[in-house]
Amino acid sequence: MKFLQTPIGPIDRIDLLTVRLPFLHPFAISSYAWSCKEALLLKVEAGGVTGWGECVADPDPFYAPETTASCRYIIQTFLLPLLEPGMTLADLSGQMHKVRGNEMAKATLENAVIDLLAKQQGKKLHEFLGLPARKIMSGISLGLQETPDKLLEAVTEAVAKKYHRVKMKIKKGQDIEWVAAVRKRFPEIQLMADANGDYTLADAARLRELDAFNLMMIEQPLSYSDIYQHALLQQQLATPLCLDESIHSLDDARTALELGACRIINIKQGRVGGLIEALAMAELAARRSIPVWSGGMDETGIGRAVNIHLQTAPGFILPGDTSETSRYFHEDIADPPVVLDAQGGIDIPPGAGIGVEIPAGRLARYTIAQERLYEHKG
Repeated sequence: MKFLQTPIGPIDRIDLLTVRLPFLHPFAISSYAWSCKEALLLKVEAGGVTGWGECVADPDPFYAPETTASCRYIIQTFLLPLLEPGMTLADLSGQMHKVRGNEMAKATLENAVIDLLAKQQGKKLHEFLGLPARKIMSGISLGLQETPDKLLEAVTEAVAKKYHRVKMKIKKGQDIEWVAAVRKRFPEIQLMADANGDYTLADAARLRELDAFNLMMIEQPLSYSDIYQHALLQQQLATPLCLDESIHSLDDARTALELGACRIINIKQGRVGGLIEALAMAELAARRSIPVWSGGMDETGIGRAVNIHLQTAPGFILPGDTSETSRYFHEDIADPPVVLDAQGGIDIPPGAGIGVEIPAGRLARYTIAQERLYEHKG
């Protein structure tokens, strides 16, 4: 990865903003439901060029241990002091590895700096990363629905939009019958089920019933903190398991593959530490002929753009959680919005870096807090 040797020049100022965008519809998983997207945005400026990083943490710890408050503290107190003019991206990455965990906070800073450097070179993000352009496959993630009929309505809409893959959330008591209803109505679609860790190994027999529905995969059925028990479960299922929240790093991915804990990996760059770690994980999986895909975290257009560029990397052969902006927000903070073409494909954003613009007036409408973390005194 040649881009790792890119030197980082002097930084003029760094701001941290908190934005809150209401969802069109609440998004529910097995552990919680959210009615809005509250996100930290890191704005890094140098020589009139601005790089953006979006933190994928929630304001609450119901999906992951990191929160917007904890990430703010880690970024300001421990990560920003590591950023020195003249260091390379490899240097920065190495320094950040000294900070244990806090991958979402690390990704926020790393992505903002990479976006800045790509824009300074006048390159699109995928070009800066050394990746060729290509059309991106679309995928939709449907939260838990109130009734099977409402779920079928949502799937029907997704199929009409030509999404390449449909993911439905499941949990104990809302699983087999719901998957069966979707598969009966849509026998040919690429369908997967995501449990967000709601089951235990004692539920293996129940999960084995999902083998009847020709699913692409069952995502993260067991505990976030477990890899070994997923290996035991995979031995009992014909359906491939996909690990998501159990994979925090390249080492986790290597361990999971060695143990046979999964046959597919969901790479959420904003959750594993950023683009550098995500690309290393994708490279490992490609060498092992393990398909990967890009998971979404209901990001604003900033994080969504990063995920689109990431999917140009080899190994991303399955549709990710990349949906149209209009599914989530009446108005996003970034232009252009993500839209599907007639075949369900997604174009790479057109500008340099992540490729989207952040209109100042629109950003101001949704900003609920802003603070300057650094300003060069020259």
